[in-house]
This record gives sequence, C-alpha cells and structure tokens, in this order.
Amino acid sequence: MSYDIKRSVSLYSFQEEYYLGKMSLEDCIREVSKTGATGIELLAEQMMDDFPVLTPKFKEQWFGWMEKYGTEPTCYDAFLENRIYKNRTCTLKEQIAMMERDIRLAHEMGFKTLRTLVSTPMNVIEGSIPIAEANDIKVCLEVHSPFSLNSGWADGYMEMILRTGTKNFGFMPDFGIFCKKIPDLLTEQARRKGVSEECIKAVEDAFHNRVTKGFTKIKYDTNLGRAHQEYMRVNGLPDLLEKIQRLGGEGNALDYARSSFQYTWCETRDIIDNIKYIYHTHAKFYHVDENYEETSIPIREVVEAYKKAGYHGYLSSEYEGNGMLNDAYEVDSVEQVRRHQEALRRAIEG
Repeated sequence: MSYDIKRSVSLYSFQEEYYLGKMSLEDCIREVSKTGATGIELLAEQMMDDFPVLTPKFKEQWFGWMEKYGTEPTCYDAFLENRIYKNRTCTLKEQIAMMERDIRLAHEMGFKTLRTLVSTPMNVIEGSIPIAEANDIKVCLEVHSPFSLNSGWADGYMEMILRTGTKNFGFMPDFGIFCKKIPDLLTEQARRKGVSEECIKAVEDAFHNRVTKGFTKIKYDTNLGRAHQEYMRVNGLPDLLEKIQRLGGEGNALDYARSSFQYTWCETRDIIDNIKYIYHTHAKFYHVDENYEETSIPIREVVEAYKKAGYHGYLSSEYEGNGMLNDAYEVDSVEQVRRHQEALRRAIEG
C-alpha cells in the first residue's frame, strides 16, 4: 500500500533549553529545519506571544519563519484547562468555548490537526466537532501510555466517531505505547538515587514479563484515575512493590517500580487496524544513541507498521529524556532531536 510519511518535530522537544532561555521560538524552528524535517508542532500557550490573542505582529513572524526555514505547521497542541476556578469545574459550554478558541487559532496559524489530551471529556470533544469541521481541523486524541488502541478505552471513542460519522476527530498515537524496554536513562537515574541492582533487576524483569506475555489493556472509564489504578493493579504493580520491599527497597526503589508502569508495549498491529482514524503521530523518544538507535523503542518496527498501513501524515519527534538527565547532566535536546530525525529518516526510506 502506498504511503506518504513526512517528518515533523514537536517544539516540546526543546523544553529544557526554551525554559532556561537558551533558545527562542525562532531558534527552535531553525534547529528543526536543520534536521531535514519540514513540520512544526507548536505549544501555543507556552510559545505564542500574547496567547490567546494572535496579534498581527506574531502572525506575520510565524508565517515568515515558516517561509524562511522551509517548514509548515503540522499540529497545534491544545490544553483544556477546565479547572481554572478554585470552587468549580468549568461548565460544558465554557469547555467547548475553550476548544473553539484553540481550533480557530490553529486554523488561523495554518495547522490542520489539533492535539487534545486524553483528559478531555468526550462530550466536550463531541460538542467541538462542528467547529472543527467549519475550520478544517482534525481534532486528535493523544493515545499516550498506558492508553492504547484496540482496547476498551479506544472503543469508547470509536463509538462516538461511528455514531456521528465525523471525519474531524481521530487518534494521535504516541510512541511511548511501543516501549519494549524501560528507558535506560530512567534506570541510570535510579542508580544515581541509590536504588540497588537487585531492585533494578526485579523491575526490569517484571517489565520484560509484561512485554512477553502482553499487557492487560486499560478499559474505558470516565474516571481516568480509577481506570489507571485498575490498569496498574491487573498488570502486577502490587506484587512488584511487595517484592521490592522484600529486597529492602524503599522510597526511590518503589518510585522506580511505579514509574516503569508509565511505559507500555502494544503490538504494532494496532496502527494497521486503526490507520483510517490516525491523523498525526507523536514519535516519542527518550534516548537515541550514537548508532541512531532508540534504546527503548524499536523505531524501525513501528515505522514499518505505518508504511504497511499506508499512512499519509507526519511522525513528529517528541523528546522526553531531559527529565531523566537534568538532575546530573546538561541536556542537549538539539543533538537528540537530530539523531532521532536521522533514525526516522532511515526507517522511512529504508
């Protein structure tokens, strides 16, 4: 089946340098263009001057940068802030109005997709579909670990897609659902915090067992906290914590065990089965080594599934290794994004 896979970068990847003032928004766009990627994924709330107002000055700068660096807008990352008041959650009408604000901004800035978080209530998404249709925007629900496609959780949203017949709502898989190993940076950080080799081995063995036998997938539940707790329970967290304690592990060791449940392995068949509803992808990564191999995610295997499915869209690098490094080392997000983009290029073209 024919495919057209293009490369993008989420500017979230440069969060360390951006936060520290080492890189400006233009610097981020420039570094993306140097990798050969053509797509820009933006966190408007963080990086857009005068948000949520799109001033004529910023709009001119934005499109000027796109032309200057040979890039184009790919995905607008939205955050539904439905708890901005101390005494209440925002009403449905207020939440839909926030979605409308972001959809209109995305359209005006040239984006075709908008990322919404898994915590966005379904009635807010459904209420926003007419606005998305009017603005030619595809709203994409991020499928972030421990959530997964081909699961009871995804079925809840699929029912809404089929019932409404919408072409403006779908999914955005995150490569964090394709981890075959715990990120090595996380394990090294655990060692720096004094976690024993016995405890590390117990956590790694438990993760390997989950990958081998298959994860029990998370179920659909409007209470995400409850769904997440149940997911961890049925996948063995209580038994693992008990084993760590028997090995003498305490705070940091128990935290390492819990954090291992942030990573999931899903069969790449999930991509093939749902490609009709996948409009953008977060190519999450944690550490790409000098051989252009991601140390926890089998990039080639995942990309092959996208090729086999006939994907037409972007794979957007999203670096999240900084938080596992910055307690001890200086983070170089630019180099990591460069390596990841090269790894994606080889997988796509190979």
